[in-house]
Amino acid sequence: MKKSSKKVVFFFPAFSSTEATAPLGILAVSTPLINAGYTVRLVDSTITPDFAKVVLRELEDAICLAVSLVTGPMIRETVAIARAVKQWNPEFPIILGGWHPSLLPDQTLASPYVDIVVRGQGEDGLLEVVRRLEKGDALDDVPGIGFKRNGEAVFTPERPLRPLAEMPAKAYHLADFDAYERLCGRRWAMYISSLACPFNCAYCTNAGVYGRKWNALSPEQFAHETVELTRRYRLQMLWVVDDNFLVDLDRARQIAEQLVLRDSDFQWSIQATTNLTSRLSLEDLRLLRRAGLHQICQGVDSGSQKILNLMNKDFQNFESIYESANRCLQAGIRPSFNIIFAYPGEGKKERRETVQFMMDVCRRFPGAEFWTNIFTPYPGSPIMNQAKEIGIVVPDSLEGWAEFFPRYTVLPWLKGKDHRRLQIMRDFLRIAFDRVPIAADTRGPVTKALQKAISYPARWRLDHDVYSLPAELWANEQLKRLNVAAKPAVDAKRLEAAPQASCP
Repeated sequence: MKKSSKKVVFFFPAFSSTEATAPLGILAVSTPLINAGYTVRLVDSTITPDFAKVVLRELEDAICLAVSLVTGPMIRETVAIARAVKQWNPEFPIILGGWHPSLLPDQTLASPYVDIVVRGQGEDGLLEVVRRLEKGDALDDVPGIGFKRNGEAVFTPERPLRPLAEMPAKAYHLADFDAYERLCGRRWAMYISSLACPFNCAYCTNAGVYGRKWNALSPEQFAHETVELTRRYRLQMLWVVDDNFLVDLDRARQIAEQLVLRDSDFQWSIQATTNLTSRLSLEDLRLLRRAGLHQICQGVDSGSQKILNLMNKDFQNFESIYESANRCLQAGIRPSFNIIFAYPGEGKKERRETVQFMMDVCRRFPGAEFWTNIFTPYPGSPIMNQAKEIGIVVPDSLEGWAEFFPRYTVLPWLKGKDHRRLQIMRDFLRIAFDRVPIAADTRGPVTKALQKAISYPARWRLDHDVYSLPAELWANEQLKRLNVAAKPAVDAKRLEAAPQASCP
């Protein structure tokens, strides 16, 4: 049936209220639609009161509803909205895109609330889908999608990936940065300058969507776009969400030089592997710092060589991690390291090696920080091929993935007392050394001083592997309640370490 409307509605389910900003994927796929004459409405549940009512109201004169999501709790709100839409109009088209539908298109399309999935890069695919929905035409000739015909799933051939430099600029003007700032206390945005990573870590999903062929924007385009973006929207910080920013070290140096030439005045953070970070000289890092770089997030993942080998991270060694921390801090850049606990094969010995390694790094290099999560085998990762062998029960429906998340995942080798003990240990790691979140720090001087005092007994516990009667954790929770902060739309603890947003 032909549609008379030229309106497309996007819904973005809550990911993290405390560090919220505009959804980059939706901004990316919106630009071709806008350029083609369509009106785009973005409803982000994190900043939209009564978002379900707003979505339904916007759909009254729209062509379709499109949702972008990653694996995890975002699915819960997606399903709730989709159900409401189908109750309102069973024939109204609902399109899902993003990481989860790209990695599990068959299962996603099998949901009764999903009509179309767009796989991989969605800029061209979604525009072609919308044009056909508007005209009432068939979807068979649109590459890279799946749709239903008479209740049966139909998938078209893959759409080839386009180099990032060929993709249109993101529609940042759709973002309500004022609303995000009110929520998390800072004006910031995500930006992407390269795709893919040449390494193939066993837990990582990136190769499942983009493969391993790295491609990137030129230094000139990076500098021009980021300076213009931050000045136009008065942004304090950009989180550069490249899988591995430092694959081309000369490019990184040239980006820094370009930013310095343009008198850039924003901070930015990157993700990179430690083996590449450690190849930057102190002079390189100081140049990057002058250009505004203030954090390099790096996937250490384990303090056990045995576990690193199992993760297929033989390119990484501990000497490079120490060297990276040392040089970054000398240059005034914060080294931020990610750790994955309970990876298959990790026992008490390997876990203690990891904790001792973390404690050693933080003591030797004050200012270094660690972020931890519990292993979860995500769709598209190499380790997922061993799910049955290692005893993982993989969800068999779109809805089932909503609960498949690190904080609440009980692994076959991590359950009961062992699981609870690890969680308490992670809580002590959070308070033992300072970590700097994206959101504004609203703590007063008294709270900071008291939390600093609590950190010392927390370090003793971690050194001695003693976690019973955790009074320090109770005291820390009481101190946190003294601060006035926005109530998260979702449980922030469940969202703190999503692999799709973690360091490589």
